[in-house]
Amino acid sequence: MYPEAKLPTPYVPKPAGSEDAVHDHCGVCGFFAPGEDVARVTYFALYALQHRGQESAGIAVSDGTELRVFKQMGLLSQIFTEDVLTGLPGYLSVGHTRYSTTGSSVVYNAQPLLETSEVGTFALAHNGNLVNTPALRKRLPPQIAEATDSDSDVMAKLLTHMPHGDMEDRIAELMQACIGAFSIVLATERQLFGFRDPWGVRPLCVGRYGEGWMIASESCALNTVGAEFLREVEPGELIIIDERGLRSRKVPTVHKPANCIFEYIYFSRPDTLYAGHELYLARYQMGRNVAREHPVEADIVIGVPDSATAAAIGYADEAGLPYIEGLIKNRYIGRTFISPDQSMRSQGVKLKFNPLVANLKGQRVVLVDDSIVRGTTTRQLVALLRRCGAREVHVRLTCPPMRHPCFLGVDTATYEQLIAANFSVPEICKTINADSLGYLSEEGLVAATGRPRTDFCMGCFTGRYPDGIHEQLIGKVREPEKVPS
Repeated sequence: MYPEAKLPTPYVPKPAGSEDAVHDHCGVCGFFAPGEDVARVTYFALYALQHRGQESAGIAVSDGTELRVFKQMGLLSQIFTEDVLTGLPGYLSVGHTRYSTTGSSVVYNAQPLLETSEVGTFALAHNGNLVNTPALRKRLPPQIAEATDSDSDVMAKLLTHMPHGDMEDRIAELMQACIGAFSIVLATERQLFGFRDPWGVRPLCVGRYGEGWMIASESCALNTVGAEFLREVEPGELIIIDERGLRSRKVPTVHKPANCIFEYIYFSRPDTLYAGHELYLARYQMGRNVAREHPVEADIVIGVPDSATAAAIGYADEAGLPYIEGLIKNRYIGRTFISPDQSMRSQGVKLKFNPLVANLKGQRVVLVDDSIVRGTTTRQLVALLRRCGAREVHVRLTCPPMRHPCFLGVDTATYEQLIAANFSVPEICKTINADSLGYLSEEGLVAATGRPRTDFCMGCFTGRYPDGIHEQLIGKVREPEKVPS
């Protein structure tokens, strides 16, 4: 099952309809359950995390003496069969589903990465993105550094080539060297590790799985396989699980936590827990808040499925308007890796959404969505609603204008591609041909989470990234006065 040279399909195009979307980097999980074969349960946990990445997937399993890995490009259902899972015996696992933000979309970069060091073999699965990768490469032997293609690969090679320490100490040293976002699950032949960057940018949680343990990007993965959610892994925390049980090690840091607020807006599933609350409630409140900030006379409220459904219901409740379905999502279009031909591609959002004409004709419509990135999809959606007979289309968004790229594991766009980085709100409204356009304010967004502003990274809105990270981005971040107001 390893090495990767046996695996087909060197490149996979982005799914249809993904060009104007915001994509998170990856989903990770791991199990430590003595006496069980965990490949199958890892497979189902990854299914719960597939929204975080659809380019490739992989599972590594140890039986206590040997780590085996199987990974390919594509979706879980395309990669794993009964025979493959049967060929991965063992009680300790790491799973990964990937959407690339650094490193090309090739099977070499599919994860988990398998490495052999003087302290044993290990498998590493990474969610996030580092901002000091060039500096880290300089710590590697030149011939090794030149062969690395991604920040994940650099991290794995650093662990391999550290001159001293057991795996726990090597990980602790790596955590202090890396700057940026990393939530990682790592397995050796007999131990499972989970660790999170000092800012806690990307999510990671831990739970009980029977008599064993489970680590995952989101609590929804624990629920799927019947594990009991215990808590989130703290920023800068290293979890170690072996035959002695679970223990925690805090790696010293001067940095303050800064969770990615887009996990609340879009990335994580609505049934995932953060700070003790399901995200559905936060998204519902975002809808209520944007209705207060940007009221408009209208007849109906619809949401862009599925990410904006909760917010649309919140908007409708606050505005006293009926919430109805106006768009039906073609759920399996995004799950094919067969590229549409040019004539199909020109149909735009029709590949992804079908309108309910009877619900739209003659209506003044409030269209609620989570964000606008380049503007292409929103413009096509507005045009689609008008073709169906909508008298007016008022667009409401549950986040502020995205005026800056993300450098921490989110595939947004460059300054040149971000519509809000180049146009004012009235200009964007004209570009998408809406009757009005309203963005939720930073204050309204933070209030919906029930947490303080200081808990979050909001760099994609403000251009100010967490202390300790921002300094690494000098020269890459546009000055505020150059951003349209």
